[in-house]
Amino acid sequence: MGELMDFLRAEGVSEALLQAAENWKNHQSPVREAALHRIPKPRYPYYGKEIWEEAISALLSGEHLLLAGPKATGKNDLAENLSALFGRPQWDVSFYINTDAASLIGTDTLCGGEVSLRHGPIARCALEGGFGVLDEINMAKNESLAVLHAALDFRRCIDVPGYDRIPLSEASRFIATMNYGYAGTRDLNEALASRFLVINMPSITEENLLKLLGREFPELKPAYADQMTSLFTDIRRKCDSAEISTKALDLRGLLAAVRLMRQGLPAVRALELGIVNKCFDEFERQLVEDVVKSRVPEDLSGREAFAL
Repeated sequence: MGELMDFLRAEGVSEALLQAAENWKNHQSPVREAALHRIPKPRYPYYGKEIWEEAISALLSGEHLLLAGPKATGKNDLAENLSALFGRPQWDVSFYINTDAASLIGTDTLCGGEVSLRHGPIARCALEGGFGVLDEINMAKNESLAVLHAALDFRRCIDVPGYDRIPLSEASRFIATMNYGYAGTRDLNEALASRFLVINMPSITEENLLKLLGREFPELKPAYADQMTSLFTDIRRKCDSAEISTKALDLRGLLAAVRLMRQGLPAVRALELGIVNKCFDEFERQLVEDVVKSRVPEDLSGREAFAL
């Protein structure tokens, strides 16, 4: 937590907001010991001062968030960082076409000879004062999400047929994420969308990508950090101009490729595994491979890129 606060101060996030978040955390009910392991320890920080300030302000105001935007904008990283900042346990709910109310709220189970409700992730989040991350919320059927309406608006409760009403803890918040244009996605129903504050997530800037590479790989030589940043920017431009799909626009793949380089794998081969081979169309794959080779020497060994 202290490291994250230091990072946010270094990024210039409002000190008043950071202090308010700290005060909020200290005044909430303590997290049960059984749920402490759910407080995340983010692998990557989220870079973006304005987005941080908007998100912190919304959560302090008791609102729920919808992080909307294209691939590689850090939606899940930001959600995880927010849970860590506020010190709350996190429940991740991955949506898909067959998600139903039972998988969200809970199902009947036999316990001690009696039928009881085995709580699902939404109910546990409500009871434990957690942060629920609703991943790819626009992949689920709208009717299955109707069970969330009362939880997400001023009522802040879940009414389970046959059981008592479950009130949301004062600390509970929900952070939904939504990608545009993925197969199986649909428009979000207006009733559900109105219950969120929406942050349009911007693409990571070259400056922030350089910071991320420097933090994750401090031994990566600056010249090659610049080349990796420029490579990612070139791929994004080709995506924006519709020359290629977004399959190769994979920030996780880029970071994984740099890790392979650190292990000694030649740079071009590492980037093939992390980026190029994500394209299954041969023509598109060739285009991405040409972009890689225009930025990275074919004879560059992985360890040459690092000051080890």
